[in-house]
Amino acid sequence: MTDTANPSAPLATVILAAGKGTRMKSDTHKVLHCIAGRSMLDHLLASAHELAPSRQVVVAGHGRDQLEKALGGRADIALQEPQLGTGHAVQMAQQALADFSGDVLILYGDVPFVRAATMRAMLARLNAADNPAVVVLGFEPEDALQYGRIIASHGRIEKMVEHKDATEDERACRLCNSGLMAVKSADLWDLLARVGNDNAQGEYYLTDIVNIANADGRICAVVVTDDADEVAGINSRGELAQAEARWQARRRVQAMADGATLVAPDTVWFSWDTVIGRDVVVEPNVIFGPGVRVADHVTIHAFSHLEGATVASRADIGPYARLRPGADIREKAKVGNFVEIKNAVMGEGAKANHLTYVGDAEVGAGANLGAGTITCNYNGYFKHRTIIGERAFIGSNSSLIAPITIGADAIVAAGSAVTRDVAPGELRMVRAEQMVKPGWADQFHDLMRKKKAEKLPKKG
Repeated sequence: MTDTANPSAPLATVILAAGKGTRMKSDTHKVLHCIAGRSMLDHLLASAHELAPSRQVVVAGHGRDQLEKALGGRADIALQEPQLGTGHAVQMAQQALADFSGDVLILYGDVPFVRAATMRAMLARLNAADNPAVVVLGFEPEDALQYGRIIASHGRIEKMVEHKDATEDERACRLCNSGLMAVKSADLWDLLARVGNDNAQGEYYLTDIVNIANADGRICAVVVTDDADEVAGINSRGELAQAEARWQARRRVQAMADGATLVAPDTVWFSWDTVIGRDVVVEPNVIFGPGVRVADHVTIHAFSHLEGATVASRADIGPYARLRPGADIREKAKVGNFVEIKNAVMGEGAKANHLTYVGDAEVGAGANLGAGTITCNYNGYFKHRTIIGERAFIGSNSSLIAPITIGADAIVAAGSAVTRDVAPGELRMVRAEQMVKPGWADQFHDLMRKKKAEKLPKKG
């Protein structure tokens, strides 16, 4: 299969997502379950987007409200109720495409990883000189299982048959039907109107449009993908996990090919949009949530979790660090073990080496936050910011109660709870006066031991 340029005809996509997804055993619509931090439906829409479709229709049934909310107006919704088969499902999109003239790609919401190149190849074949009525995407899995079969010769389809209706000879064929099709709108609705339901399931099969077109003397063609994984359907939690594993395996290989070192690749988890630079070292058990960009020469130590964060060159993260959305880690900054950063800037060369929370803050270049430092950003109603100047030193176990500004080169003494701004170069020490009572502890222990002895049951 080769990739070619987009044909000039307008394009509409019809995505089937009306199934109940009962095998998922979930209140969440099947196609809204995520792989690599992105829903199956959004993976598919992103690939289709590369072809710049002028119209998009999602055929919904069960969970329509969820789909409408997730799509946010990016596609028209067509309702299939009741569900009477794939042919019937595509028919439900006819009204939404009543004024459309061009090519129609029929896709499945639970088949999320169809490549844009594959879609282009289908459309190119549809617009070839021999003018096929229908183009079907085929694949050859290691085990054909219950898939429908494509009986073809030299790329021309002779017959399409569902597994339940196939003979033993037809089931011996390894070329299987992915369900994906490309059809011109001028042909599609007429063919669908002639589909019947005289079959083992009593349903209107989309595949029957091929047999109808053949009976009309039209050509129907098959395009075969060289990667069966891209058309693998996801119908259960187990298949969802398998798809995640396949996606992660490929992404890890890509990261290493692009120049990153993954010390234990199988333990690193990426999101769909993770950007990771060259000469980055990622130690074991690191998770990248959505929205992470990591520049060159960064080290991310073991058991760190990053999401919605930007990490500049030569920064050092972890181990056991958590970067939450809005974390902006500048060059050569250090975010150490058990440090959490949220909606905050760590300036160039700034350090928070351990046991620190920095939220809604700006930490200047070269500043040092001691162990146990906390920016107290939330008063129960509103969030407030903490500004820490360049080269400021915050002693261990200090609480900076926002809104507050610590000036450049200032020092906050260990154990301080700071509620007012600290001027540049100033020392701020906020501690209660220490009280000393010699012998008090000894007297307390003696009293407690006596009371405890009085309460013990007497022996004998």
